[in-house]
Amino acid sequence: MYETIKTEIRGQTGWIFLNREERRNALNPQMLQELTAALNECDADRAVISLVLTGAGDKAFCSGMDLGGGEALQLAPLERHELQRRFVDLLKRIKALQKPIIARVQGAALGGGFGLVSACDLAVAADDAAFGTPEINLGLFPYIIMAALIRAATSPKALLELMLTGERISAARALELGFVNAVAGRHELDRKVEELSALLNRKSPAVLRLGRRAFYTMRDMEYEQAMEYLSGMLALNMQAEDMLEGVMAFMEKREPRWKGR
Repeated sequence: MYETIKTEIRGQTGWIFLNREERRNALNPQMLQELTAALNECDADRAVISLVLTGAGDKAFCSGMDLGGGEALQLAPLERHELQRRFVDLLKRIKALQKPIIARVQGAALGGGFGLVSACDLAVAADDAAFGTPEINLGLFPYIIMAALIRAATSPKALLELMLTGERISAARALELGFVNAVAGRHELDRKVEELSALLNRKSPAVLRLGRRAFYTMRDMEYEQAMEYLSGMLALNMQAEDMLEGVMAFMEKREPRWKGR
């Protein structure tokens, strides 16, 4: 069905692989389109509770936009703008997902690839993974992904240093700066990701959806506005059938049987 990505369902988790290993999984127009379609497909699948985004092979999660192919550079200015908008739409689509998404990072996550990692809800990286924004070395600046990076970074000054210098950082440093949640050895990476997705899959799909949406909606609100909004979201959550089931399961000392509503 897809040429630049692969999809796979593992239990209740939908896995999406960026599948241009020969190009270090770089993004091109077709991949942007197919990736958006795969996200839509997984989001609509009621049997899927969580998602994992990763890259094929061992060398790269994603090396950013594909400049080597020359496709983007050969476009007319307005066409190039529309291509950039397609990447913007992809990042916005990730934010609008109804399900949590985990970035499984092996190898390099550079430029747009780094932006994808930051746009995901959670991220687990191999201990030899590398992150960076090399755009400055090409006479560019990472404008589009900056919105995702600044919301993930614990240190704005450290992020600015990355963007101004184009230097790469290790997985350990990415963990310190808040870009990833955990670092694991290559041989433990899949196990760590699967443990995290399994933990998510044991939660109510309805409450995961509500809580995730509330988090991103309130993040940029003023404090008092956020409190009012969250008060309303709590009232909505209290009406969910899964909330009653969760309370009953806790009292009866059993695993909850979620209905997703």
